[in-house]
Amino acid sequence: MKRVKPSLAVGAVAFAVTLLVAHGRNTPYNNYVLLAQAFLHGHVWIDWPGAYIDALAYNGAHYIIEAPLPALLLVPFVAVFGAATNQTLLACALAAIAIGATYALGERWGVPRARNLWICAFLLAGTDLLWCAMLGDVWFVAHVSAVCFTMLALCELGGKKRGWLVALWAVCALGSRFTFVLALPVYAYLLATDGDGLFTLSARTRSALLSFGAALVPFAALFVWYNYARWGTWNDIGYTAWYHQDQAGMPTGSPFRLMYLPYQIASFFVQAPTVLPVFPWLRPELGGVALTWTSPALLLVFFARKPLRWVVALWILVVLCAAPNFVYYVNGFAQFGMRHALDFEPFLVALMLLVARERIPRWGYALIAYSCAAGLWGCWYWNAFIRPTT
Repeated sequence: MKRVKPSLAVGAVAFAVTLLVAHGRNTPYNNYVLLAQAFLHGHVWIDWPGAYIDALAYNGAHYIIEAPLPALLLVPFVAVFGAATNQTLLACALAAIAIGATYALGERWGVPRARNLWICAFLLAGTDLLWCAMLGDVWFVAHVSAVCFTMLALCELGGKKRGWLVALWAVCALGSRFTFVLALPVYAYLLATDGDGLFTLSARTRSALLSFGAALVPFAALFVWYNYARWGTWNDIGYTAWYHQDQAGMPTGSPFRLMYLPYQIASFFVQAPTVLPVFPWLRPELGGVALTWTSPALLLVFFARKPLRWVVALWILVVLCAAPNFVYYVNGFAQFGMRHALDFEPFLVALMLLVARERIPRWGYALIAYSCAAGLWGCWYWNAFIRPTT
């Protein structure tokens, strides 16, 4: 009997855990189901059920401004089950694939099994991944999808380095969260260099780069078409138009401004839960809780030293994909933790895997355990007090 791959087993466990925490809920914020229905009917505007669904009113119709990939994944299910399709189940499945891909990446980098499992547990429960997946709301499934396909892209870059497949996973990630478009040049660098970080002109490298670039072309064409279909222009104006209508935004200008940097720094690194005199003793406010309090195990990333090519590339990816979130006008409200961190945490988790190849210090295990406990507590709190399932 053929042995089940460890990465598949780890993914299956993650799926079971996520389903258990989700309590079988079907999110009311099923924007992607509505968008999948629109695709099936041959248009890109949705049948808007009311103000509880975030959709941009534009030229007499309503449009989903979030990246569309999760809706495409739902199309076959919506074709069968219609509006009853459970969007949260997709989020649970994508979270499981993300964890399986993380374990596979650790295997390819020679991370011992026990340490690999610790890092996988951190990604699932020590970040906002589990919290986002258990709810499955439109904004949250987008995060989970982007993490899933980013981990698949990193896994391919750490393995066979097939350019077309790296491009496919990268396109799926940025088709879930537009931030990940900034990762493309670094992926190309990793395809073009050898283990010492030197550019190579081998036939294999040329083939990988050519297939990488070629695979991006049809996506770019589809993206331009999608924008023309919604806005009548080649570029995506959805988030900017939303910013102009949002009470938290401004009537003109860009939603990305340096004036928001202090607010975002406080959100990511300072904002703490409120201490209560009675049970449950702590209350995470709807504006979120800083990474300092939810995910301190991320400190491990500062001990990643080799291979230098990967360490440098991953830190560049962190900076590039974090930057837009630090100048954006909102921090992800309402949320537990800091969900926008999922735009750069896949690369931090990869750095943690590089650290784990050598060792995880005792304090590292303690911080991972604390981070996972904090994440599980956040899930419990939301299930108990914010979004009860019964």
